[in-house]
Amino acid sequence: MKLLRVGQKGSEKPAVLDKDGKIRDISSHIKDLNPDNLNFETISKLKSADLSSLPELSTSDRIGSCITKPGKFVAIGLNYSDHAAETGADVPSEPIVFMKATSSIVGPNDNVEIVSGSKKLDWEVELGIIIGKETKHISESQAQDHILGYCLVNDVSEREWQIEKMGQWVKGKSHDTYGPIGPYFVTKDEIADVNNLKMSLDVNGKRMQTGNTSTMIFNVDVIVSYLSKYMSLQAGDIITTGTPPGVGMGMKPQQFLKEGDTMKLSIENLGEQNSKVVAL
Repeated sequence: MKLLRVGQKGSEKPAVLDKDGKIRDISSHIKDLNPDNLNFETISKLKSADLSSLPELSTSDRIGSCITKPGKFVAIGLNYSDHAAETGADVPSEPIVFMKATSSIVGPNDNVEIVSGSKKLDWEVELGIIIGKETKHISESQAQDHILGYCLVNDVSEREWQIEKMGQWVKGKSHDTYGPIGPYFVTKDEIADVNNLKMSLDVNGKRMQTGNTSTMIFNVDVIVSYLSKYMSLQAGDIITTGTPPGVGMGMKPQQFLKEGDTMKLSIENLGEQNSKVVAL
């Protein structure tokens, strides 16, 4: 299933994209795509329902974040060896973990804010994992039993705040609008091989990132198992898994986003994002 949330910010309705490309309102079945409903039982019930009889929503309506109010927004850094190389970092021997504030989450086509004094705003196309049940101290072989599905993430990053300021990466990763997710939350049964998905990101129509999840250092099963050793994960938590090469920080000379720039992101089977950078 491809599930999404449609409507103005704060008033989104949960919906499903049917086999004919129509967006169907599923608010008669669930109130929202939030931790209360992001679980295997709810998805199973939705799959058995007659969704073709549900009201149709306009395809021109705003698409919100594909999930809302996750308990945690966890991120993995430097998870592609060629991205680590372009940033001058060593290939990590185990996953690098940081957090993004859940308040950074916005819809896939919402504006990304650039604040006064921001000098190094960067882009990162990433695969997001959505957890479907309590996850604690699990093995890699158990990970798929806990993964509900996947989505497209732009891990927007202010590099000066992330790297040059004191403290942790979270500062450069958490401003409002730094977490566009969606358009869809795609249940894992629709992904034939999550470890072989094409990825891309364009800025102002120019290709910057081209990659494939096959080149991740730590695959999704490793990541979920690893995190579960250090923190419990709950239904609705989202994990973003790192980016391939082509970020602005890695270019010579470096290139960063400015007001008016546009970004187009895509991951095979997970849809597309189109956002614009606006001054706050």
